[in-house]
Amino acid sequence: MRTVLQRVKSASVTVDGQLISSIGKGMLVLAAISKDDTEKDVESMAGKILKAKLWDDEDKEPALRWKKGVMEIGGEVLCVSQFTLLASVKKGNKPDFHQSASGLKAKTLYQAFFKKVQDLYEPDKIKDGVFAAMMDVALVNDGPVGIDYTCLDNEVHPQHLSPCPGLRSTLTTRPRSLFKSTQTLQKWTTQPPSAQVASARPAAAPPQLLST
Repeated sequence: MRTVLQRVKSASVTVDGQLISSIGKGMLVLAAISKDDTEKDVESMAGKILKAKLWDDEDKEPALRWKKGVMEIGGEVLCVSQFTLLASVKKGNKPDFHQSASGLKAKTLYQAFFKKVQDLYEPDKIKDGVFAAMMDVALVNDGPVGIDYTCLDNEVHPQHLSPCPGLRSTLTTRPRSLFKSTQTLQKWTTQPPSAQVASARPAAAPPQLLST
């Protein structure tokens, strides 16, 4: 299962011009069910997203960053099913959705996910879209702040959002050569200018004595 969490000031779902759901301050959750997901996976995901620390603790002075989840701020949650989160573009430019669950399984597990989110929080603060419908999803992103979670074998792992899904594995597990290059760059940018120039110059050869 994969979810994308968006911290929002407001969000809504409209289908065929009719407003289905809307929330104020809170979180928009885009969710996709994969063909290998189980009920335990979706329940783990439900618990994880509600604990995601996307807000600051403004009761402190100065405010502490990334200290509160949606339940702690009394926010609302809008869940929207979006199977395209599991698209693969490894070959060509056309998205491949073979990792997505079949319609019946996806609907069953998505409904189980939504119900678990309701059970863990206040049901009246959890809103839904329309499964498998063409939806107009509107949001006012707060920040913007977005986090991507993937659940594998009943364990939920956060990942940085990438503008290209095909790059996600590269960004998550960097090759050793890239890691070394990053370390070198960090060392260069954190040294004072004089040290940078000195380190860039080749070491001077020791003076040689003239034989007589």
